[in-house]
Amino acid sequence: MYARGLGGVNVPALRSHNAALVLDLLRTAGEAGISRLELAERTGLTPQAVSKITARLRAEGLAVEAGHRASTGGKPRTVLRLVPSAGYAVGVHLDRDELTTLLTDLAGTVVALRSRPVDLGEGAGPVLDAVTGEVRALLAARPGSGEAAGAGSGYAAGAGPEESVAAGPEESVAAGPGESVGPVLGIGVAMPGPLDHRAGVPGRVTGFPSWDGYPVRDELARRLGLPVVLDKDTNAAALGLALRPAAPGSFAYVHLGTGLGAGLVLGGAPLRGDRTGAGEFGHQTVQLDGPPCGCGGRGCLEVLCLAEVVRGELAEAARILGTGAANLVRLLDIDQVLLGGRVVLGAPEVFADGVREVLAGLGLPTPVVVATAPQAVAVGAAWLVLAPIFGQ
Repeated sequence: MYARGLGGVNVPALRSHNAALVLDLLRTAGEAGISRLELAERTGLTPQAVSKITARLRAEGLAVEAGHRASTGGKPRTVLRLVPSAGYAVGVHLDRDELTTLLTDLAGTVVALRSRPVDLGEGAGPVLDAVTGEVRALLAARPGSGEAAGAGSGYAAGAGPEESVAAGPEESVAAGPGESVGPVLGIGVAMPGPLDHRAGVPGRVTGFPSWDGYPVRDELARRLGLPVVLDKDTNAAALGLALRPAAPGSFAYVHLGTGLGAGLVLGGAPLRGDRTGAGEFGHQTVQLDGPPCGCGGRGCLEVLCLAEVVRGELAEAARILGTGAANLVRLLDIDQVLLGGRVVLGAPEVFADGVREVLAGLGLPTPVVVATAPQAVAVGAAWLVLAPIFGQ
């Protein structure tokens, strides 16, 4: 990632790389913007190279001048900012029992959101029918389509009372003065693992073996006519969280919902592993000869933790979760443990305090924080599409 010390290169063949560096700085600068001189200082590019790149970005509608900033000497500096409406991405969180779809702008701001029940056990055909329908409804209500998301009865066309839809802040939906509404760049899909990120196919999802090897990415691309990226739910969430301003360089995002997994970020980038199977946090054995797990093992962290959740023993579930988190901290020496998922968000203090207590008891001072965004996975799925634009 740029923030971890990747600099610009003054070589014509790397023009797109340099443009991505500049775009990422425009993204992280937000509405305040950033001057060309600051861009040159931060990237290591020459002022001439920055001027050429920013002129091209402005011509392509990705950047716009946003006023002036006082300088220590000479004339005020012109400030540039990213144009969020220049492009959009769809994020899909396909959970075991719920489907969430959302639309973000180029800055990652959610501008429309839909959710409905789904049963992964119904099989790939019916579930992908639901995904296709939800994405099409979302795109029909996107900025510039002539239909406002969430208008009228509060449901999108064809949505029933169990299919909620909402629009984001009005100012994030509309383009600014002189700005046009850009295209939808692709669809990011996040689902439980294990899966092959490169091939775009799930593996033996715990409890749902029929998904093993199904071409989810290619099938959705065929149906929807847009590029599709498939990744594990925890990896997607970790990517989105890693792209926050001032995010720690290394952390584990531990997700407790219908299952238990982790997204690992090391050196500012998600760690997927050579076979994209890293982060199967819930299937580390913590009790030899323990209860059987759907993965085929015994005494897995997931089966033990979820059993306590079912019993309503959340403090004990937090203690078990803390034991697994401690293993990660000692193995990877990470800067932070981030907790998320619907179970955690239902009792955030119980889980944060429980995990902290386990770490403290082992002499591990690693901070434990709850990722409070309820759509962290779906937003992260959208970043699967957006991140490469910014060189991430």
